[in-house]
Amino acid sequence: MSLIPAFELGLCNAWIFIVPQILISIISNIILKRRETYESKEELARHTEKEKRVSKIEAFLILFIIFYSIFLPLNLDTAWFYAGFIVYWLCIIFLVIANGAFATTPLDKPVTKGVYRISRHPMNFGIFLIFIGIGIACVSWIFLLCGIVFLILMHIWIPSEEKWCLEKYGNEYREYMDKTPKWIGIPKSRKKGANHERNRSL
Repeated sequence: MSLIPAFELGLCNAWIFIVPQILISIISNIILKRRETYESKEELARHTEKEKRVSKIEAFLILFIIFYSIFLPLNLDTAWFYAGFIVYWLCIIFLVIANGAFATTPLDKPVTKGVYRISRHPMNFGIFLIFIGIGIACVSWIFLLCGIVFLILMHIWIPSEEKWCLEKYGNEYREYMDKTPKWIGIPKSRKKGANHERNRSL
């Protein structure tokens, strides 16, 4: 992994990995609109300045990744490529399953089935892992860094998303939060769950 990033135009570049991810994002947006989970202009206006900055940084990050992938060559004859390739496609399958859970959940219910049983935000976590997979496949520290930055941005943004879900779904979503971790592999805090139960009993 070189400190100086590779930068050359070619057909066999990392953009090949980005195309399926863009298609999945388009499908995700269609499903979100169908479920009416997009916030109205009035609700968006309630976001804090920090949240608005996070949204702008995320948009810039995505555009940068798309642009950089066009100029990032793939080295197909390395073990790194095959390791990253496996991680990438496992995450693509993971995102497809998450979208399936979204699409088949009744509109008046929060999405809690499938991969949503092991993480409250599997789509965000899946995108993070896709960046990591591409970074490994391309031996690119820039992609790895972008993945970490994306996860940090999502960690900042998620509280406002969960607040919206609590307002929309009430106790049903609160109970889901109490028993499901935010990220995969990070267990729920029993103390936090106990606090929720205490607050609800008051």
